[in-house]
Amino acid sequence: MPDKSPALPRVIPQGARIVVRRTAGIDPDTGRMTYRDVVGHVRHWDGKTLEMTRDAAANGSRPAQRVSIAADSIVRLKPVPERPNNGTRGITR
Repeated sequence: MPDKSPALPRVIPQGARIVVRRTAGIDPDTGRMTYRDVVGHVRHWDGKTLEMTRDAAANGSRPAQRVSIAADSIVRLKPVPERPNNGTRGITR
């Protein structure tokens, strides 16, 4: 059976902001694979484990946190731009 894991980069620059989609197991009700996304900045990548600082939630419901993601759980990763820092976030008019 061919390996279906994605070709992961050998190097991911420290400080790069990326989104990582990882497997989160099988949903017991549907039997389908579930996924979770993590957005944040790379701390370290050795080809086996991705160490990141996950961004805080934009609405303040979750602080930034350190996460470790095993390479074999990564489905996709891609760079994402930094959040705008214009000081108007959360203001309603």
